[in-house]
Amino acid sequence: MSRKQRIKKGVDIRLSGRPADTVISAPSASVYAVKPPDFTGVTPKLNVRVGDIVEAGTCIFYDKKTPSVQFLSPVAGTVKDVVRGAKRRILAVEIQASDKNTHKDFGVLEVHTSDKNAILTRVLEGGMFPFFRQRPFDVVANPMDSPRSIHISGFDSSPLAASTSVALDGRVSDFQNGVDALAKLAGESGVHVGVQSNDSTLAGLRNCEITEFEGPHPSGNVGVQIHHTAPLSKGEVVWTIGYQDVANLGAMLASGHYVPTKVVAVGGSECAMPQHVKTLAGASISSIVNVPEKASNGDSVRVVSGSPLTGDQISKEDYIGSYHTAIALLAEGSEPKFLLTEGWLGMGLQRFSLNHSFPTWLMPKAKEWDLDTNMGGEERAFVVTGEYEKVFPMDIYPQHLIKSIIVNDIDSMEKLGIYEVAPEDFALCEYGCTSKIPVQQVVREGLDNLRNELG
Repeated sequence: MSRKQRIKKGVDIRLSGRPADTVISAPSASVYAVKPPDFTGVTPKLNVRVGDIVEAGTCIFYDKKTPSVQFLSPVAGTVKDVVRGAKRRILAVEIQASDKNTHKDFGVLEVHTSDKNAILTRVLEGGMFPFFRQRPFDVVANPMDSPRSIHISGFDSSPLAASTSVALDGRVSDFQNGVDALAKLAGESGVHVGVQSNDSTLAGLRNCEITEFEGPHPSGNVGVQIHHTAPLSKGEVVWTIGYQDVANLGAMLASGHYVPTKVVAVGGSECAMPQHVKTLAGASISSIVNVPEKASNGDSVRVVSGSPLTGDQISKEDYIGSYHTAIALLAEGSEPKFLLTEGWLGMGLQRFSLNHSFPTWLMPKAKEWDLDTNMGGEERAFVVTGEYEKVFPMDIYPQHLIKSIIVNDIDSMEKLGIYEVAPEDFALCEYGCTSKIPVQQVVREGLDNLRNELG
């Protein structure tokens, strides 16, 4: 029998352009890419050169510190280019897809008759391990660690997110096979799955502990779910993995083929046809959605890979992020606004706020908002306002933690709970920040600095 957990702090930002509960298959992209910067904590070492012929499942690069963690090609084709940035940092390995998609065969693995070592070896060989992340530090997990438990958030509560029932339609058996495998990799605390209280998609799961969550965003964040079910103590390690990746893991073990399927929620105010699109990891944005040249208000259009709160701003020639299951098209908000109507002296009848700054707080909660990406000001003095605490559903003092990270006070960071958090947990804090502090960036830098200090 599942437990129930009510999340009280937080807020649902209902953006216009939510994807319909329909799925279409995206046309095969001509070029795919695997992007090392998506995998925090990994130092990539190339395993291919430009011009090499690869199959789906061929190792493209691996982690220099942990060579067993391999990153595979999602399709068969030819290595088109290795895109580099400053100091020759590898930004992407591009694969020109071939007409015939051949797969490297890893062999079928029967989960119920296999032990932990056999499953872990196949997960590493089959390219699924990079989709495991660990707390603390929110980096790609280390296969040498023995996790206390493995946590899966079975839903996404962020704006314009993909629907679990749509994304896992016809794949629940693959998901169960993945959970069975994870149960053998997890420690004594086993596998924990957080599900949405009004969604029965994952109601019949076995070999795991199910917790029903209700409440506003960030109830779907795996960090929030860990905090309310099995809080992390110093010295402990837990692994996390996305629910679509669990289904891909189960399918890989059952078929022997690496097929990183994604159901991507495509939406936003500037999306002509908001819907779910089935594609592969690393697909080009142009193969998934048609990006308009101009927004409906004449402004430019921002393409966000991932949630509007936590995703990456990319160009329409770029590729979807490795962990992302959403693409949002939003107006930039760079056009000037008359101060008496839409500016700071206006009534704000079309503006959403986390507090009662505008009369729109009286409107129904189901109202959808057509918001742009304008920040409404620039970074200013970091003052105590109490806004963070209203939307941060953890027993942690978020503002004090951010200040300790800014001054790099490691002792205070540890005492204030940095081992439990990830940047995404502070997304609403950043959205409502009066001081316009890039809170998620601060948290990421703090986690990286602490990880380096601890070796």
